[in-house]
Amino acid sequence: MHTDTEKEYLIRAIDGFRRKIIVVSPEYVILAANAFTKKRFSKNIIGRLCHEILWNLDTPCEECPLGQITKTRSPTVIHKSSFLTQKKNYCHYFYPLPPSENMTDEIVDAIAMLDFDIPFVEGLEEKLQRSNAFLKNLILSSVDGVIAADRKGKIFIFNDAAVEITGYSMYDGLHKLMIQDIYAEKGCAYDIMKKLRSKDYGGKGKLKFHQVDIQHKNGMIVPIRLNAAVVYDGKEEVATIGFFHDLREEIKMKEKLEKTRLQLLQADKMASLGKLSAGVAHQLNNPLGSITLFTKLVLEEYALEESIREDLSRILKDAQRCRDTVKELLEFARQTRYQIKPHDINRALSRTLFLLDKQTLFHNIEICKHFAEGLPMVPGDIQQLNHVFMNLIINAAQAMGGNGKLSLKTEHLPARNQVLIEISDTGPGIPDEVLPHIFDPFYTTKDEGEGTGLGLSLAYSIIKEHHGLIEARNAPEGGAVFSIELPLDMPETTETDH
Repeated sequence: MHTDTEKEYLIRAIDGFRRKIIVVSPEYVILAANAFTKKRFSKNIIGRLCHEILWNLDTPCEECPLGQITKTRSPTVIHKSSFLTQKKNYCHYFYPLPPSENMTDEIVDAIAMLDFDIPFVEGLEEKLQRSNAFLKNLILSSVDGVIAADRKGKIFIFNDAAVEITGYSMYDGLHKLMIQDIYAEKGCAYDIMKKLRSKDYGGKGKLKFHQVDIQHKNGMIVPIRLNAAVVYDGKEEVATIGFFHDLREEIKMKEKLEKTRLQLLQADKMASLGKLSAGVAHQLNNPLGSITLFTKLVLEEYALEESIREDLSRILKDAQRCRDTVKELLEFARQTRYQIKPHDINRALSRTLFLLDKQTLFHNIEICKHFAEGLPMVPGDIQQLNHVFMNLIINAAQAMGGNGKLSLKTEHLPARNQVLIEISDTGPGIPDEVLPHIFDPFYTTKDEGEGTGLGLSLAYSIIKEHHGLIEARNAPEGGAVFSIELPLDMPETTETDH
């Protein structure tokens, strides 16, 4: 037995010992620690799990000796390696505490753990420990995934961002994965090491701005920009470390910017073409009027052979086609004043269908309406919007050859303060090479004489004047889908120049 004075000196000696001394229960709970250990943690560690405090793990370490010591009641030593050199730099000495007076020798109720560091440079131990702690926090808090592996591919650094990018837990990353397991393509890790050892990719031992795909735990491919380096101990390669930057948001932003750029380019093309079309249309109108007038006079006032009358009728028909084209050009280019008032889009679509569904083209077409109830009133020029709806519906019917299913859908998008209109068909869809040009003026896939190529261009122009968005895409199950988004925050009653 120790006297109170002896106990006091022993406790002071333990607290003054500049190594970690921790007492842990067989259930991994920290029961006691010396003052040096407590100062190294910003929070109270007593009563916490040792693997959680010391190693930031959710489950006990794989090499944990507590279970073995509890059974054998024999001390053991566990060596730990530096994550930089992978050489043994310090060890943990575990030994069971002697039983108390009221306990038998067979029961182990506590295990003491002492660590014995072997510092790189004598006299710099504390500075090295502080630097390592700072470096660990720096790596763990990095916004990019940081993964380091030894020469065999065993991962020993796997930070929080790496957990988020890969979907694997920190425990899985440190204890179950090899570095080659995270890449999408087999042999990718070998290729990266080959480039790291070359001078052509940022200098020997470095790899800069290398794009590569990794595979998420759920199988999804994640595009990554990788910056990597070899870690040397003298001239010897001991490890590699990589910084994995997730490119998914960046790629989405680039796609959005490219889409906006194309929309601006399209709007600029439409404005320039409008000015050109107005001039061309007025220049053509007069001679076309004369051709039509005098052809009709010849047909009415002269007795002609049937073959000559057929030729003149063909001239008259082609002249009429030209006049129809000129009419669309003038409609496309003219300066009109839009009457912007609130309107019921569901009613506008229903009226357009009422005007069309009795026509022969629609006799074998099934029309499905999915109109949202309580749809807010949309500010717009209803005549112009009806022109857009009619054009899209007729195009859909023609694409299906008068046989198929035509669907109209409306939806309120409160988060964006918009109304969505979708017009879809079960036709052959839009060819991939045509889709980027679908709203270009004079671009048409119809047979000669069946279209001018101005219908969708005019629709695009009208929707842009309403500060909306019109897009075309192919449905996965087949057929084309035209979607229109119209804002709800335009002035209720206003006039705008087109």
